Amino acid sequence: MATIDERKIEEIVSKVLERLGGGGRPSSTGEAQRLTTAHVPETPRPRANIPRGTNGVYADPDAAAKAARKAFEANERTSVATRIKMVEAMRKAVLANNDALSRYAVEETGLGRYEDKLNKNRLVAEKTPGCEILRPQAYTGDDGLMLTERAPYGVMLAITPTTNPTETILCNAIGMVAAGNAVVFNVHPSAAQTCSWCVHILNEAIQSVGGPRDVLTSVEKPTVESANALMKHPLVRIVVVTGGPAVVKAAMNSGKKSICAGPGNPPAVVDETANLKKAADAIVRGASLDNNIVCIAEKEVIAVDAIANGLIEELKRQPVLWLNDRQIRDAERVVLDGDHVNKDWVGKDAGLIAKAIGVSGHGHDLRLLMCEVTEDHPFVQHELLMPVIPLFRTNNAPDAIAAALRVEHGFHHTATMHSTNIDNMAAMARVCNCSIFVKNDASYAGLALGGEGYTSFTIASPTGEGLTTAIHFTRERRCTLKDSFRFV
Repeated sequence: MATIDERKIEEIVSKVLERLGGGGRPSSTGEAQRLTTAHVPETPRPRANIPRGTNGVYADPDAAAKAARKAFEANERTSVATRIKMVEAMRKAVLANNDALSRYAVEETGLGRYEDKLNKNRLVAEKTPGCEILRPQAYTGDDGLMLTERAPYGVMLAITPTTNPTETILCNAIGMVAAGNAVVFNVHPSAAQTCSWCVHILNEAIQSVGGPRDVLTSVEKPTVESANALMKHPLVRIVVVTGGPAVVKAAMNSGKKSICAGPGNPPAVVDETANLKKAADAIVRGASLDNNIVCIAEKEVIAVDAIANGLIEELKRQPVLWLNDRQIRDAERVVLDGDHVNKDWVGKDAGLIAKAIGVSGHGHDLRLLMCEVTEDHPFVQHELLMPVIPLFRTNNAPDAIAAALRVEHGFHHTATMHSTNIDNMAAMARVCNCSIFVKNDASYAGLALGGEGYTSFTIASPTGEGLTTAIHFTRERRCTLKDSFRFV
């Protein structure tokens, strides 16, 4: 097998970083895309009949923060055994209400697929770490004992997205409550009803096992103004953001400690040594998850030229509509609005987009629209957040890795590679330097959906925490005892 020379890697890195630093990087869309009115989908979104959440839900952000502060003081005094019960109760509450939460999220936001939201909610309920990850450390010696434990911060502000509304609430709630904090949620306005009800049922679950009231609070009608007010609120200690570049920037300029999960544009590289059948299957499974609104999902495919035709043939055997040149132009007119992504098509089914470009006969079973373009095409450069996935070619694996670094735009979020060459995989992992790097499977394996490890739906790449857990929602506290404590 061919290997990549270390000097070649350094050359790739320096050239690509120089290009990224030149100011020509395309802007990512993410949650910060502006609303557009063109190309509205023909199928109207049904109005969701969602129960009103009241338990922990406040009209005023100041009242929500004050209630959370009172709850924190109670939660800090709560035994670890009770906190463990609180976390388990939250897990069970979401699993018991998964069908309704998933249906409401799709109905209210108009984004994604019901069956995929079922899987995402179940994943978070089962694989988000709780109290068990907060392990104390002890050192003993001739000079006595040193004990380090994880202590809560207090009231945390969690700003959550419309793409993974209930998943992010549960994920944050488990980690933050397990750590002894209280949380104020300022959710995305497009998912406010579903999120309020989710907070309601989680609070009921907490209280059913003896936990404090208002450990979780939320603003009933969240706005940008309520988010800004909470970021600056004197009772809020930490700001945790899961969203696009605008809200991440606001959090990092808030003057508070911030943990920020921002946008991504995950590339999937396929080199000349890959198993093409398995690669095609994994790419389609990963890129089509919840209609591609998940931040870790493959957004573009980079294929080494020697195997590109074979890969395309394998992709055509998947539930994929491969677009010809005319259909690509038609898709551009539908899903793009000038230099921006048309937000009206974010998270819509591939069959609906196919119908909009004049290709009928495809229903809910169609997973992706795919096409071959060049690297500079807007489908590659923008984070579309919809099941429209471009593919472009490179000459060889080093060029593919360099291209992956360029089109990921330095977000260092997620990347995948399909290869049997260990040197190529190691080189891409090091060069892209992402929070998640998946080899030879769908991107969601990096969330422990079909992969090992734990899950998180707040993946903090801008601030460097990666997949956040209860550990990141605590501060380190050390206690030292000078007197000899050893019994050996």
